[in-house]
Amino acid sequence: MRPATLDEYAGQLHLLAVGKPLRRAIEESRPHSMLFWGPPGTGKTTLARLITHYWNAEFLTLSAVLAGVKEIRAAVEVARHNRVQFGRATVLFVDEVHRFNKAQQDAFLPHIEDGTLLFIGATTENPSFELNNALLSRVRTYVLRSLLPDDIQRVLQRALQDSDKGLGALHVQASEGVLEALAAAADGDARRALNWLEIAADLAEDTPEGARITAATVQEVVAESLRRFDKGGDLFYEQISALHKSVRGTDPDAALYWLCRMLDGGCDPLYIARRVVRMASEDIGNADPRSLQLALNAWDAYERLGSPEGELMIAQAVVYLACAPKSNAVYTAYKLARADAQQSGSLDVPLHLRNAPTKLMKALDYGKDYRYAHDEQNAYAAGENYFPDALQGRRYYEPVERGLEIKIRDKLAALRG
Repeated sequence: MRPATLDEYAGQLHLLAVGKPLRRAIEESRPHSMLFWGPPGTGKTTLARLITHYWNAEFLTLSAVLAGVKEIRAAVEVARHNRVQFGRATVLFVDEVHRFNKAQQDAFLPHIEDGTLLFIGATTENPSFELNNALLSRVRTYVLRSLLPDDIQRVLQRALQDSDKGLGALHVQASEGVLEALAAAADGDARRALNWLEIAADLAEDTPEGARITAATVQEVVAESLRRFDKGGDLFYEQISALHKSVRGTDPDAALYWLCRMLDGGCDPLYIARRVVRMASEDIGNADPRSLQLALNAWDAYERLGSPEGELMIAQAVVYLACAPKSNAVYTAYKLARADAQQSGSLDVPLHLRNAPTKLMKALDYGKDYRYAHDEQNAYAAGENYFPDALQGRRYYEPVERGLEIKIRDKLAALRG
């Protein structure tokens, strides 16, 4: 069911709408090497084939999962032969290009540079992290987005009606709402939707009007589907980032949604529990110290109960943290203090802060003039310096005017006064 023209291509209007730069480059035969970055089933391979057709080039394909330098060299030789003997361009499409190592990626560079071939790579991973800068600098990166349900529905409708490439010869009908349900369950992946449609067509019920795909058939076909999650990939980190930012932004509802999205996608609940502990310290801190204890309790409770009971404790902690007063004062203070510790060198501990367990150390004035705080009024030695001399007077921790830190702020201000 691959489209034969750009007008048949589903989705990606931000790239392929009339007048968009990529569409103009395709239709006006302005070849250049490129990289398609997007989720599975969004049309990366299909678009590469369409471009090859419009540019009247030969289409060669490699899978980075199976190919190595030997296969790259063979493809380059074909491209060189096409160029020298026939004056024809060659598009080399490399699927899952992020799986190539540095040496394999470097093997493309001179041939892209001298125009031997037009390189089109496809990846589901962030190219900034997975591809060499040298390769990225020689290609133009285009981001493909998940298909909208309406886009997928049009693809499915065409597949049902097309007798040559699709299922039209079977004369299968779809009950009302069936294609919408398949498109919604496909989660932006047209390939997945077409696979389901084919299975559903095989399971279609016989009716007086002919074979029909019913809602019950669709439910059976998609029952075991999982949402996209991709542990360790971009979606994984995007979703944990969304959870963290929802907690920080005091939105318990959004935080619960992203928690459930990750759990639904198969994320290890213990990973989330560890991140929740981090959130408790980084974003709530001393504004509500109970948050850290509750996060630890949720982690411990999940380990004791397991799934599915234990997820509720993580949800409880997430909601509490989202609703708690926020402060990053400790986090900010820690970063400032760490920077000073790393940059200031090995500053000596002031003599009055050193212990003096021996006569020699006492003779060297270790501990001399140290003021024992418990002997002072309010157990506070006003004006005492506890920093190395070069850093005396540094301030890192600035409590915010929220939660318990209001009282901490007032206390410190009074003591310093």
